[in-house]
Amino acid sequence: MVNSVERDELGSTSLASVSLARVKRLVAAYVVVALGTLVALAVLAVAAPHLATSEAWGHAVIVAVFAIVLPVRTRAALKGSPSGLRALTIIGCVLLVVNLVEAALPGVFPAWMRVEMLVIAAMMLTLAILSIRVRRNRQPVADDQANDPR
Repeated sequence: MVNSVERDELGSTSLASVSLARVKRLVAAYVVVALGTLVALAVLAVAAPHLATSEAWGHAVIVAVFAIVLPVRTRAALKGSPSGLRALTIIGCVLLVVNLVEAALPGVFPAWMRVEMLVIAAMMLTLAILSIRVRRNRQPVADDQANDPR
């Protein structure tokens, strides 16, 4: 098993590994929100069909697709993959913007889904910040090793 916790010479946990642990929890919360949205839509389709619009279903399906992609990329980032970390940053930024734009569209989505979009946008802002922080903390180490004459 790969140890995903990075420690410095003194044995203390690095900021990158702490941030990645937060990313892992945040992605897990995103998966719960995405699946919860699908369940809510299924219930609303029966109980209050006017609250389960086709636009809402389209949004929920896209959110669910990313609920599959994000954990995969998170696992790669936890194993030290720069492309996994880059993917987390890009996906987080794209989902942030898309959810904010969709939430601002007048009359397209029901109010409960606008709240869900704003929650996801906040989660993705946090994801982007954490993944950028990890990338910055990893970058100097890679640069120092590349410039090391040994």
